[in-house]
Amino acid sequence: MRIAVIDPGSGNLASVKRALERVIGETGVAAEVAVTTDAAEVRAADRVVLPGQGAFAACRRGLDALPGMVDALTDSVMGQKKPFLGICVGMQLMAERGLEHGVTPGLGWIAGEIAPMDPRDEAGVELPLPQMGWNALVLDQPAHPLLAGLAPGAHAYFVHSYALAGGKPAELLASARYGGTVPAIIGRDNIAGTQFHVEKSSLVGLRILANFLRWDP
Repeated sequence: MRIAVIDPGSGNLASVKRALERVIGETGVAAEVAVTTDAAEVRAADRVVLPGQGAFAACRRGLDALPGMVDALTDSVMGQKKPFLGICVGMQLMAERGLEHGVTPGLGWIAGEIAPMDPRDEAGVELPLPQMGWNALVLDQPAHPLLAGLAPGAHAYFVHSYALAGGKPAELLASARYGGTVPAIIGRDNIAGTQFHVEKSSLVGLRILANFLRWDP
């Protein structure tokens, strides 16, 4: 199995690669991981991972700057139905558009837009942004293969000030609570994304990556 980790110019690429290689070693899955900016490698891969951090617009520009990458990504994931995992802004790019630093088109794979958060406590007092640190997960679709082995309340590591708004309930796999409901894992068919950083989420993140390697949508 070949796993392509796309480098859009931002993201914890080395950490993502190390986490995947650790999971490969622990599970015994026969796989190799390559961080790449080459569209041909994405077309040749069996699974695709898109990390990202920072601003939505900058990550989209970085993806667009890689010759042929958006077409290769679309053909591989939406055409050939290869399993896909977006991480943080890589998840956000799956949406229809982002509103950070202007309106930027997303890949349009899932419903909704990436909008600024306005978290408030029960008294209406603003909560700090970014949402940073460990938050418990609510498993909205606990039977989904990517959530296998996760217990309700498992914690994941978030760092973000924008979140998916207007998404479809059927595409929400897990959520968190931070002044309201925050989409944490979204997906349908062969595509999925985590708003949190799986590579920073300790055993929970490793479990999700292991599930991703075994996922046969």
